Amino acid sequence: MSLRKVILMFTALVVLTCMVAAQDQTPDQNKTVIQHVPITTTSPVSGKEMYTAYCAVCHGTDGKGGGPAASALKMPPTDLTQLSKNNGGKYPALKVTSTIRGTGDLPAHGSRDMPVWGQLFWNMSRGHEGEVQQRVSNLTHYIETLQAK
Repeated sequence: MSLRKVILMFTALVVLTCMVAAQDQTPDQNKTVIQHVPITTTSPVSGKEMYTAYCAVCHGTDGKGGGPAASALKMPPTDLTQLSKNNGGKYPALKVTSTIRGTGDLPAHGSRDMPVWGQLFWNMSRGHEGEVQQRVSNLTHYIETLQAK
């Protein structure tokens, strides 16, 4: 199966999950409709570019969890600016890395609304593990810059 088909199928799955989550709301609540958008490839060297393209839709550009798709999720997105504060003042880089890769335990994400970016990055790089590591590392470092002072 081609990389493009895998990415499009995963995007469709994410959109479908978000639409189902939006339908689970009670009738008197405003429903958010998530528009289907294919995943675009970004530069692996820019954590900010990857964050904007892949994370901000749920976590918001400021990292506080108020992105345009946040209201369609069953669990609100994590406020990424509070990760250090909630970890005794130390940025939990390993936990962030495992969350992005999809290898960590994510009880806060409930039904796994957050995509497993490690697999998507693997597909984007056509199986080049060095590029996957670079993407995850740069994204992890960018999220560290969002920490509340």
